[in-house]
Amino acid sequence: MENKYFTTASVVSSDRVLYTPSSFARSALLYLQEIGTLQALRAHTSSRQGLQSCLFFTVSAGEGSLSYDGREYGLKPGDCVFIDCRKPYSHTTGENLWTLRWCHFYGPTVSNIYEKYVERGGRPVFRPPEISPFLEVLDGLYGLASGSDFIRDMRINEALNRLCTLVMAESWHPEESPRAVKKRSVLDVKDYLDRDYRSRITLEELSARFFIDKYYLVKVFKEQFGCSINTYLLDLRITRAKQLLRFSDRSLEEIGEECGLGSPQYFSRQFKKVEGISPSRYRSQW
Repeated sequence: MENKYFTTASVVSSDRVLYTPSSFARSALLYLQEIGTLQALRAHTSSRQGLQSCLFFTVSAGEGSLSYDGREYGLKPGDCVFIDCRKPYSHTTGENLWTLRWCHFYGPTVSNIYEKYVERGGRPVFRPPEISPFLEVLDGLYGLASGSDFIRDMRINEALNRLCTLVMAESWHPEESPRAVKKRSVLDVKDYLDRDYRSRITLEELSARFFIDKYYLVKVFKEQFGCSINTYLLDLRITRAKQLLRFSDRSLEEIGEECGLGSPQYFSRQFKKVEGISPSRYRSQW
């Protein structure tokens, strides 16, 4: 259920949809709380705290500022804001009165998503190279919240996941680190693993090959890709093993060697660790 309001107050003119998700959406999906457009009519400050919500907004015109987590951020057209509204925040339009497009949303996974965003280096304010994908998501969400699609909670969840994906893509900022060259070279490490995962690879070898301290490499790789080097490497090998188990008649010994997993016994242990069943059982299911 939703309520659509067009309001003109002394300080803002806004067009918003207040959305009430189903109990299913609240328990299992990302869900919309409200979405709209705001045009400031005079200079003012809006403050909130303790909201169980995440806020995304972008500045369409004018200028202003955000106060969040002890810092002040200037905002101009094309800037985006992504914050956890449980923390106190306020935003202020400048003399050049702004227009904003925003949405509040939440869900059972939102806290983890926001924590991962911050862990990867995400900032409360960012400026994407292209704003149109964000605006397309907001347009889609507004249309869904205003409509009557009988599966709109699922469609809203899909759109909010798209928004989170776009936001997460803006979360890593190696150019701001004094060791930016080393951070960028972690991408080279990933490319090397993608190509040569069949080989015996050690952390010491990667450190020497790419001239990166091994402890720093472990830390930054996990920040960037969300898992350890060993886990990433094992997933590559198991994925290749599954392809061979399904689409070839090679023996377990041959597949283990082909995938860099060694003997059939070791291959079987590692496969079951990831998939929960033995390679033979996996093959027989398909």
